Amino acid sequence: MTMRQDMLTAAAKAKGVLGDSADLVAGFITGKFNPDGGFKGRTDQSDLYYTVFGLEAMMALGRPVPAEQVLGYANRFGNGDSLDLVHLACLMRCYADLSRDLDGDGRDGALRHIQRHRTDNGGYNQSVGSTHGTAYGSFLTLGLYHDIAEDMPDKDGVISSIGELRRPDGSYTNDTVIKVGLTPATAAAVVVLHYLGQDVDSRTTEWLLKQCCGEGGFLAMPQAPMPDILSTATALHALSLTGASIEGIKQPCLDFVDSLWNPAGGFCANWADQTMDCEYTYYALLALGSLS
Repeated sequence: MTMRQDMLTAAAKAKGVLGDSADLVAGFITGKFNPDGGFKGRTDQSDLYYTVFGLEAMMALGRPVPAEQVLGYANRFGNGDSLDLVHLACLMRCYADLSRDLDGDGRDGALRHIQRHRTDNGGYNQSVGSTHGTAYGSFLTLGLYHDIAEDMPDKDGVISSIGELRRPDGSYTNDTVIKVGLTPATAAAVVVLHYLGQDVDSRTTEWLLKQCCGEGGFLAMPQAPMPDILSTATALHALSLTGASIEGIKQPCLDFVDSLWNPAGGFCANWADQTMDCEYTYYALLALGSLS
């Protein structure tokens, strides 16, 4: 399966954990849908970034998807020529979710756009013209290639670029000058290496597991003041790909995700941010599914 399909499969398992509350979560996501076919972000306006999370949350929960309306919204962006790498990845993920194939010109244009983000050291960066790739940039790009059913060129260059981001303790960063590992970057590196057929060092999985704090949930970095849902979901998904055991942290993590739930149906990012949105609710589903 592709990266997108594996994440959807994992998130869909959250239904069994949520039980009757799944209807409330689905209701929250449905309430974020706009008549123009997009999903609301942090305002009432439709946002392409949040649309992919809203769409995939509905799919994971097994709810009917307003496919034609969402496709109409996505079609406004064409093949993504005007978008940055993050939003290009969101657009192509929406198209893949809706089984919409690009025509030849659209596919060629998207491929040229992706290659603008190739870096001198063989990786990919969110910024055009960068010398070094980031774990997140390579994660986004590999997902893009999966979603448009194309083979990523020069995989060895990407693997080498990811290797430059590795710290001695097994963690990864998003910049070669950063000395402290980051949980989302490490999770992204693990996912990329997994799909490129590379073994993941046991020190990396051990480092990830150590980022789970006693109250449950993963810290974004060792010095972070509290865990958050994005770090938790991405770490748990990455660990599941490696086959690492999470039995010792399963219940605290379930309790942590539950602590971020609002009876209105959505999830927030952490204990300090009580704003619910499609992104964090999707990540909660991914976390719950990875813990099921």
